Amino acid sequence: MQRAAALICHVIYRLDYGGLENGLVNLVNHLPHDRFQHAIVCLAGIGPMRARIEREDVRVLSVDKRPGKDPATYAKTWRVLRSLNPDVVHTRNLGTIDVQWVAWAAGVRRRLHGEHGWDSTDPVGNSPRTRRIRRACRPVIQRYVAMSRDIERWLHDDIGVPSQRIRQVYNGVDARRYRPGGDLPRDWPWYQPKREELWVCGTVGRLDPLKNHVALVDAFARLVDQRRGGQRQLRLVIAGEGPARAQVEARIRERGLQHFVWIAGARSDVPEVLAALDLFVLPSINEGISNTILEAMACRLPVVAARVGGNAELVEDARTGILCPDSAAASLAAAMTRYLDDDGLGQRHGAAGRARVERHFSLEAMVRQYAALYDEVLTRPTPGLEANGTEVRN
Repeated sequence: MQRAAALICHVIYRLDYGGLENGLVNLVNHLPHDRFQHAIVCLAGIGPMRARIEREDVRVLSVDKRPGKDPATYAKTWRVLRSLNPDVVHTRNLGTIDVQWVAWAAGVRRRLHGEHGWDSTDPVGNSPRTRRIRRACRPVIQRYVAMSRDIERWLHDDIGVPSQRIRQVYNGVDARRYRPGGDLPRDWPWYQPKREELWVCGTVGRLDPLKNHVALVDAFARLVDQRRGGQRQLRLVIAGEGPARAQVEARIRERGLQHFVWIAGARSDVPEVLAALDLFVLPSINEGISNTILEAMACRLPVVAARVGGNAELVEDARTGILCPDSAAASLAAAMTRYLDDDGLGQRHGAAGRARVERHFSLEAMVRQYAALYDEVLTRPTPGLEANGTEVRN
């Protein structure tokens, strides 16, 4: 019996808070229901992002991978894929790329892999080990999805993926959900003094060494030291959870900033957190493509970030924000000071950022591009190994 809609099986490491997971949930919720069904296979558990999936027909399951090497995961995943019998398997990032071979062995004929960025152990994708893994999986991957032009170049030049196998698709942001104004977060700690007497900068993202929150704390400390006794009181919001939290909290104590900094933890109300800021800062050492930059721009916030990875594809320097030469505390502090000194600059850059999101990075544009990509792999022969071990070429 033929399916009414194609079944896309998305394989991710864990359905937890994060930009990759947020993009997946948006995609599942908004792709045309009459053309695409979805299953999400998590290797290492189902986290709180599950609650954001609006469609009742989406199956979400975990193979419960144990920490470290767990060969049994491959057999479990093979059985799941055989049971689901999907039309397409779509893996994402290094943590799931080897599932491409499992999908091939399970007889799934159409296989995609998305690259969203890197992690703190390999911040620019240069590790010989991870390159070997990616190249070993290359024969069975028929299409790659690159989140930025920078990743597209890296896949071609460093991993050796033919350009015809790569599709570059930016994440999109829901500009109706992320918008200026709105209520303060329910646990906002600074109701006194008055909000207009505060200048609040902040960031949203996983507390991971790659995100470089310690440098942001140091940059903020420079501003506080320069402006003690000023008319405006400075505050910093860091929203997120992760392995670097203890390190970030220790630096806040070292700098004597406990009263000035709020670590807000993992949030389900990110639009409210962003709308409460005057400036968004992304201190990352490297980025694939940043959902939170787009979300901040949609909230009409100016953005400070380093000129790394895909940041320059999102932020127009001196128009929607400031791109620093690096992610060091001194560079971040210098850019942050410009907005602290000139409210008008922040308002102009924030308005231009909102307009840029609406023109180029809408959720609707992202959904259209993924729908076209899935239609392409469903209807055309694609390069890579078929289930019988033969290679198909365009």
